[in-house]
Amino acid sequence: MIRHIVLFTAKDEADIDQIIEGLSVLTNIPHARRLEVARNRKTDQLDNDIDVVVYGEFDNETELAAYKAHELYQEAIRRVRPLRELRFAADYNLSTDARFASTTVISQVTRPTASTGGG
Repeated sequence: MIRHIVLFTAKDEADIDQIIEGLSVLTNIPHARRLEVARNRKTDQLDNDIDVVVYGEFDNETELAAYKAHELYQEAIRRVRPLRELRFAADYNLSTDARFASTTVISQVTRPTASTGGG
């Protein structure tokens, strides 16, 4: 599976909703297994420059290429390019490029024991 992540900054903060609307046409392209367009919550302690995130999952390179070749992809570019300042994109193959952290949380509930008195 290919993960496709694109980050956008707006030239003007007032245009962020319009950028999201323009990118939302991408959700109508049938080649993605999953496609999300979202406003960045800007809660990171170090950097909050990114305004909009596009996250997509594709079964393979062929599906990703078909997505990028679709007419609605070109429509999104036409709508968004004049409004955005920066665009950063990254694609990676989940099965060959990603490293995973395995975390196991062990929780132990300790209950106070009742004292029965005595000695």
